[in-house]
Amino acid sequence: MRLAARLAGIGLALLLLLASSGAGAARLYSWKDKRGYTQYGDRPPPADALVDAEVDVRHFRNAPSALIRLRLENHNGQYQAWADNLMYGPVEVLLHFKQADRNVLASPLLPAQATVPARSSVVVSQVRLQDPLRGGDFELLLDGVPGDPVAVPEDYEYRLPFDYGRVRVDQGPGGSFSHNDEQNRDAVDFAVPIGTPVLAARAGIVMQVEGDYDQAGLNREKYGGRANFIRILHGDGSMAVYAHLKPEGVQVRVGQYVRKGQRIGLSGNTGFSTAPHLHFVVQVNRGMRLVSVPFRMFGPLGQLQFPRP
Repeated sequence: MRLAARLAGIGLALLLLLASSGAGAARLYSWKDKRGYTQYGDRPPPADALVDAEVDVRHFRNAPSALIRLRLENHNGQYQAWADNLMYGPVEVLLHFKQADRNVLASPLLPAQATVPARSSVVVSQVRLQDPLRGGDFELLLDGVPGDPVAVPEDYEYRLPFDYGRVRVDQGPGGSFSHNDEQNRDAVDFAVPIGTPVLAARAGIVMQVEGDYDQAGLNREKYGGRANFIRILHGDGSMAVYAHLKPEGVQVRVGQYVRKGQRIGLSGNTGFSTAPHLHFVVQVNRGMRLVSVPFRMFGPLGQLQFPRP
C-alpha cells in the first residue's frame, strides 16, 4: 500500500487519508483549494472550497480495510511526518521523497523505515526548509506492509480450515499457476464448494478483511491481487490469509479475537481464480515485503502432506 502527501511552499500541512470501510477499492479525492494548493481526502470536498467544479477521484486497488495514514504536522516550520496505524496489528512503513527541492532537508535522512505498533503512531522523519525565506516544494510517499519484520514464527499445528469430509488440493506449495511468488510460495488451495464454512486454523486477531468484491476471472492483470479475504494475526507475529471468499462471505470484524476452529467466513470464487476454492497461506513480514512460510496442518486423519513440484 502507498500513501502520498505534497506540501508546497511553507503553507499548512496537508493530510492524505487512504481508507476502506471493509472492502473494495478506496476512493481518494484530489482538488485545488482557493489558495491554489492541492488537497486530498477520502470524502468529496465542500463546494465552497473549490476553485472550480473539477474533482479528481482516484481508485486504489488492494486498499487496506483498516487505516494507515501519512500525516504532516507543522511545528514552527519543521514538519513532522507521522505514520498513523489504526490497524489491529503492527505495520512496517517506508517513507521517502517522490520529489524535493534542494532546500528541503529531512532528519533522519530519507528513505527511512519504522515499525508502527497496532493502533498507534510514530514520527518517521522531520522535514524542514534549510532557508525558510526561499520556500520549497516536496512530495512524500509512504509505503506500508502488514506485520512486524522481526517476528519469529513458531512451529505450530494448524487445523484444517473447514469441516469438509473430503480434502482435495487444487494447487499446493510451489504451484506454477499462482504459487510461484514470495507471498504465496507455501500456500495451499483447497477445492471446496462455494459457501463452505471457513474456520480459523489458529487463534488470533482479525487484522484485515475485504468482503464485497464480486468478480472473478483468469485475467491476472485485472483480477490478480483482488479477492475477498481475511487476514488474522497470530501470537508469534505470523499472519494467516484466507482468500477467495464469496461476496459478503466475511463473518468477522477487524479487531475481533477468534478462537481456533471458530467460523470466520464462507468460501467462494472471487479474484484471480479458476474455480471455487479456499486459498490458505501463512505469511510474515521480512523487511517491507510479505513472505509465505511453510506450515504443518492436521485434519481428522492426521497431518496433511502437501507435495511440492
